[in-house]
Amino acid sequence: MTTILSAVAWPYTNGPRHIGHVSGFGVPSDVFSRYARMAGHDVLMVSGTDEHGTPILVEAEREGVSPRELADRYNRVIVEDLHGLGLSYDLFTRSTTRNHYAVAQEIFTTLYRNGYLVTRTTMGAISPSTGRTLPDRYIEGTCPICGYDGARGDQCDNCGNQLDAIDLGNPHSRINGETPVFVETEHFFLDLPALADQLGAWLQTRTGWRPNVLKFALNLLDDVRPRAMTRDIDWGVPVPLPGWDSKRLYVWFDAVIGYLSASIEWARRTGDPDAWRKWWNDPEAQSYYFMGKDNITFHAQIWPAELLGYDASPGKYGVLNLPSEVVSSEFLTMAGRKFSSSRSVVIYVRDVLERYGPDALRYFISVAGPETQDTAFTWPEFVRRNNDELVGTWGNLVNRTASMIAKNFGAIPAAVSLTTADQELLASSKKAFETVGDHIHHHRLKAGIGAAMHNAAEANQYLSQQAPWKETDPERKATILHVAAQVVADSNRLLAPFLPHSAQRVHEALGGTGTFLPQPEIREVDDLDGGPSYPIITGDYTDQPRWASEPVVPGTPVPAPTPIFTKLGPEVVEEELARLE
Repeated sequence: MTTILSAVAWPYTNGPRHIGHVSGFGVPSDVFSRYARMAGHDVLMVSGTDEHGTPILVEAEREGVSPRELADRYNRVIVEDLHGLGLSYDLFTRSTTRNHYAVAQEIFTTLYRNGYLVTRTTMGAISPSTGRTLPDRYIEGTCPICGYDGARGDQCDNCGNQLDAIDLGNPHSRINGETPVFVETEHFFLDLPALADQLGAWLQTRTGWRPNVLKFALNLLDDVRPRAMTRDIDWGVPVPLPGWDSKRLYVWFDAVIGYLSASIEWARRTGDPDAWRKWWNDPEAQSYYFMGKDNITFHAQIWPAELLGYDASPGKYGVLNLPSEVVSSEFLTMAGRKFSSSRSVVIYVRDVLERYGPDALRYFISVAGPETQDTAFTWPEFVRRNNDELVGTWGNLVNRTASMIAKNFGAIPAAVSLTTADQELLASSKKAFETVGDHIHHHRLKAGIGAAMHNAAEANQYLSQQAPWKETDPERKATILHVAAQVVADSNRLLAPFLPHSAQRVHEALGGTGTFLPQPEIREVDDLDGGPSYPIITGDYTDQPRWASEPVVPGTPVPAPTPIFTKLGPEVVEEELARLE
């Protein structure tokens, strides 16, 4: 058994989640975590809503509400979205808890004491019309390195280099288009050059990472320089030093600390405040960080640097583990454009869940998502995958098997004498656990779900060849349907991490009772340190089906089945395209 931290990117509370978001951090992390639990590993899956930074201030001002009111509203919306998708967090919390503030400030003060946070006077951008600080991520212009027109003030998404807003060509505000004025301001900087050798040595030890992720991370070291970790705003984690009352920690400094603070909050809520240490202080523990490719910088450079600087002379949390792997997905696109709420290129998670259910979306993301390259989402392809594969292959196998068993025997029959064809199918189905499990463990979801669906397709072919509906020998008919039931049961386990909601219905279609796969729940909780209450996603995932073939039990009553999945009509494409106009 391995101890595994599943660290899932923190969605930002400036609006509902769209399907591009969850294709990067949501479904991949949940498939991995569910599989790991079934395989017997000790998993802690944590995340929360990221609620600090200027975008919240800008949106709150636009809507005429306080930043806290805006964060509260979208925190609840996002919790509902992710719960509806079935993401099995041990704790999904938020970054405005007093616990998170305390943990972030502990990391900051220890880095400061260890000499890795240094003050520098820099040129900060000011909005001429409001007199407010204009954060670098709200300034766009031409990248001074690659010439990309659309680089942000802190980073160019085209070449991946870290930037300073003042160096951009034709800098302008993303809020109102005006040209910023640059004035002197003092900030704390994370001394990345002082940590560059350690960062490089650590990255060189990483094996098994997606090549694009590791290459990108190593390239970051070519132009490493100190990075500002405080901001001139009044919304965020206060800088815990005298004389710095007017400044707050940079949102990305504290956001990545959320993985640790959420683990600590989870432990405190279990009644064992030190339980988190199993995942963070034990060098044998594994940790996997899931996000989209635009966050590689913060997880392969900033967060490891914070950890290395903290571990140099650790504070009260002790020596903290660095990431085992940064699992970054590419972008899900629509009509060749990256999904973006601000640019109205968007399909919201809650709309898809309401109209088509969670497993249809989870299936599409798993089988056709942006695992290693940008991938286009189209409604025709969504409908085709649902109808041809979910309904036509998997749903068809379950329904035809259960129907024949219910009609002919009323219960799972016993096998009498196995033929070579029977034995070969059963052996192949049993071996699929190793194949699919290896794919999921190495974050190859497309290959994993492909192998699981192949197992179902093999069973469909077996039924067509054996034709139990034509069989006149009752013992042979019983054997064929017993074998089919076994492969359905196996396939359900193989597909359960991908399709956790329909797994329950398949379990019941073969006469299963009780909960097959534990699901997350939303709970309203009080802040542990006296702050406002808020919703969390959590769950009890201790009672898991094993990641192995378990013999079906002859005599288990099998009722007449109802369809597991819903076939979508051609009008769905027209309706959804009309909604995008």
